[in-house]
Amino acid sequence: MQQPLAYKMRPKTIDDIVGQEHLVGPGKIIRRMVDAKLLSSMILYGPPGIGKTSIASAIAGSTKYAFRTLNAATDGQKELKVVAEEAKMSGTVVLLLDEIHRLNKTKQDFLLPLLEQGSIILIGATTENPYINISPAIRSRTQIFELKPLNEEDLKKAVARALSDKEVGLGNMNIKLDDNALGLLVSSTNGDLRSILNGLELAAKSTAPDSDGVIHLTLEIIEESVQRKALTADKDGDGHYDVISAFQKSIRGSDANAALHYMGRLLEAGDLVSVVRRLTVCAYEDIGLANPQVCARTVEATQAALSLGLPEARIPLAVAVIDLCLSPKSNSAMTAIDGAMQDIQAGNSGNIPDHLKDSHYSGAKKLNHGVEYKYPHSYPNDWVDQQYLPDKIKKKLYYDPKTTGKYEQALKQQYDKINEARKD
Repeated sequence: MQQPLAYKMRPKTIDDIVGQEHLVGPGKIIRRMVDAKLLSSMILYGPPGIGKTSIASAIAGSTKYAFRTLNAATDGQKELKVVAEEAKMSGTVVLLLDEIHRLNKTKQDFLLPLLEQGSIILIGATTENPYINISPAIRSRTQIFELKPLNEEDLKKAVARALSDKEVGLGNMNIKLDDNALGLLVSSTNGDLRSILNGLELAAKSTAPDSDGVIHLTLEIIEESVQRKALTADKDGDGHYDVISAFQKSIRGSDANAALHYMGRLLEAGDLVSVVRRLTVCAYEDIGLANPQVCARTVEATQAALSLGLPEARIPLAVAVIDLCLSPKSNSAMTAIDGAMQDIQAGNSGNIPDHLKDSHYSGAKKLNHGVEYKYPHSYPNDWVDQQYLPDKIKKKLYYDPKTTGKYEQALKQQYDKINEARKD
């Protein structure tokens, strides 16, 4: 049976792991556990293809324990008993249990005493949040570690290793991978290293060598192999940023169809992170106080998208895009804070009024700090006229409310009422 490249390239020891430095780097928790030979059961959770199985197999390889893999959804008590018997014979077995969030009570009850005894070191792998989807009985007997998406440097390092490794990689093939093809390869699968390596293998083994015996992997070949189209980009790489710019400007301009189109381009390129970041920026920059509820809904949608990963992430993101596009717009909060910061940067600030200064220390009264402060809750309607800004800018108005949304209309009424009630 021919094994996929991603399977063959799995790390054999903890030193071979790509990324996850916060767990396996020098002095970090999992490396310390391995070095001290004090392994305990754990749950690894994060998006698919970022190294959950790799870390489990590397831990077993570093400790020389027997390593077995089961799936909580498809393997039953019979398979668990086989592992238990092996643990009884050999002393300790590291068991990677994939999809551990789907472990039923019968299998859980069988495993629990084995975990208590330490004969099985359980490494559960899941894409679900273990604090929500895994039973308290399992959680209380395991350490929970979150795996982070691999960054571009990690992914390029893994590709370079696969291209140079002559034992289990593609090092015996004379492969030339173009820079733009490498860029697409590492950005096309939202950090899923398994898909990247398998796409690379497909490209290499399905491409005929040229007259010099070189297998030349171009952008077009990688596009076909990973079934992703590269974003249109000029020689300076500006095309990617043009799409992001067009995406935000379409939302700001209330064109839902254009915004969906540009988001589709970004998602096709696997750039989930840019979409999530841009939607969050749009919500607070372009909608803001005109509709604060849509800001909260956007945050919920982007969190759901990151939890789901592609392709399912497109669904909550589409909801957020349409919601943002068709919402009333206001940039008044952004312009207000920008105005305040411009004054500060220009040195136009001044001294804090004495009655606002901290008075919770001995000697404050002698300095007149906090002495004449009026506590608003002691006055009708919880408001009293007093100066808050420094003398130098005491009449400055940074906030200029808009009336495109009902919420900000209500804010404007209150704002105008307060400003009119001031005596100076």
